[in-house]
Amino acid sequence: MDIKSYQSHAEGFVKHYLLADPFLPYTSVLAGIFLCKMAYDITQSFSSIHIKSYSALTKVKRTEWNNRGISTLHAIFISLMALYFVFFSDLFSDQRSLQGLIVFRSSSISSFGLGVSVGYFLADLGMIIWLYPTLGGSEYIFHHCLSGVAVAYSLFSGEAQLYTYMVLLSEVTTPEINLRWYLDISCLKRSKAYLINGVAIFLAWLTARILLFVYMFYHVYVHYDQVAMMHPFGYLLVFVVPVALSVMNLMWFGKIVKGLMKTLEKKDNKE
Repeated sequence: MDIKSYQSHAEGFVKHYLLADPFLPYTSVLAGIFLCKMAYDITQSFSSIHIKSYSALTKVKRTEWNNRGISTLHAIFISLMALYFVFFSDLFSDQRSLQGLIVFRSSSISSFGLGVSVGYFLADLGMIIWLYPTLGGSEYIFHHCLSGVAVAYSLFSGEAQLYTYMVLLSEVTTPEINLRWYLDISCLKRSKAYLINGVAIFLAWLTARILLFVYMFYHVYVHYDQVAMMHPFGYLLVFVVPVALSVMNLMWFGKIVKGLMKTLEKKDNKE
């Protein structure tokens, strides 16, 4: 009976406080920060026990190793959330006209996912600034500030959550990028796994950071009458953030293509 009573109180606390509309944005952000701390500690503990090359790294490299564990966990979580809301959920479907305009639709789950993402951007940005420029230069700070502001606005206003998730789906490329770094730092740059991962990065980047952005701009164009009804700041974010990120994505994509071509050329020369 005590266990059932405790479970009932716990469920009530989660439902009426943690996931209640007035508290949801704040509790989800805190949850995101907590998960980042947990991911950092788990990565550190697991790597120190099971990965031989980890202990040979410098303190700075071990910190970056652990930090990439955070970004990998966030990328997997938010990519699954985004994949669901963009392609499978009917929350933002045109067929649900009775639910109101698409740009103003949201749910407790969709808001919670965005809150976790805001928590990640805050935690990771804090680490980048604290250890600058070890974990990334000014372009990473710009990227996190821009993305964090856009996601936070969508979370607290409830506007344009569909477009926010479309942009966040680009995080699907993060695990491959991190794996590339892990393989490189582990002296496996000439392995077959490194080559396969390079091809995966190319395909994922092309799909999630190039083609999906084209689709998003098309969706905005088709639903421009709804977008125009948003708050001026939200309206501005819908155009400025994706355009800025698209420019950065194209620049990075060019580097990815060059890097992949060099790797393939080296492989051909060996053969």
